[in-house]
Amino acid sequence: MAEAETVSLMDFDEDENQNLKPKDNGKNVIVSGTPPDIKASPWVEKYRPQSLADVAAHRDIVDTIDRLTSENRLPHLLLYGPPGTGKTSTILAVARKLYGAQYHNMILELNASDDRGIDVVRQQIQDFASTQSFSFGVKASVKLVLLDEADAMTKDAQFALRRVIEKYTKNTRFALICNQVNKIIPALQSRCTRFRFAPLEPVHVTERLKHVIEAEGLDVTEGGLAALVRLCNGDMRKALNILQSTHMASQQITEEAVYLCTGNPLPKDIEQISYWLLNESFADSFKRISEMKMRKGLALVDIVREVTMFVFKIKMPSDVRVRLMNDLADIEYRLSFGCNDKLQLGSIISTFTQARSAIVAAAK
Repeated sequence: MAEAETVSLMDFDEDENQNLKPKDNGKNVIVSGTPPDIKASPWVEKYRPQSLADVAAHRDIVDTIDRLTSENRLPHLLLYGPPGTGKTSTILAVARKLYGAQYHNMILELNASDDRGIDVVRQQIQDFASTQSFSFGVKASVKLVLLDEADAMTKDAQFALRRVIEKYTKNTRFALICNQVNKIIPALQSRCTRFRFAPLEPVHVTERLKHVIEAEGLDVTEGGLAALVRLCNGDMRKALNILQSTHMASQQITEEAVYLCTGNPLPKDIEQISYWLLNESFADSFKRISEMKMRKGLALVDIVREVTMFVFKIKMPSDVRVRLMNDLADIEYRLSFGCNDKLQLGSIISTFTQARSAIVAAAK
């Protein structure tokens, strides 16, 4: 009996025979030793890091969590930052390191965007946290609740979760993952160790993409790789999705193939549009931009976004640049609410006409 008592420090609060398997909620959790059908897997899952050493970036954060895990001092965690920066992959790698083959018995994974109400906290989470699980050969004596997209939880659910975390800290650790930390109540934030995952640096995205390209035997040009890195904006998940979809549409992954697959305007098209905006009359600019937009199937909101970035490359007084960018931001905002494209295109041309006049006046 003495040996049986050392299996776990957790106390029995509910029936130990209760089914404690985690919900999938649309995320394919790849467990070491049980690979899925590799050909059918999206590359974002096929190449998801399986260990903390495989995580592409944020080595300072990963090394800190790795050390806390090794020393059996893992606190409650709050991982926040933009999508595709490695938050979920990091905590899943931690779980694999802690539990190994007993992974499914020791972790409850929920997606708060689907399960966001107070009933989930009072039933699934509390039931899992309050029960003991016999898992022989597991290094850690605590279970893990992984709550993805926690910023989608209702306020009532968050307040209820605060109490659950306090009550079951002895035998359960909680990992909250979110994009917007300001939507997490202060009471929850104060109970967790916070780590911010910033957008990935281009060098880290490039390294990971090269690994996937080599593993899949893809034909990718330098321009195609640069386009993938540019369009993903530090989102590794987005980069892999674009790479896979472009590969399905084209044998060779070039810059043009990537932009055509995503529907984004090519850099050379943005340069041409910017030239028309700065040099042509209102009527000519309107006609030529409308023709290119129709011929290439471009969205005006994408054109505005890319032209806004191109403004940084144009030499002009700082006050003119700030005013121009503010006007373009207003136009992008109106387009997001479905305003008429023709009216907004006219606004873009008028904005650049005013900027052109200001640049000429400043030059004199």
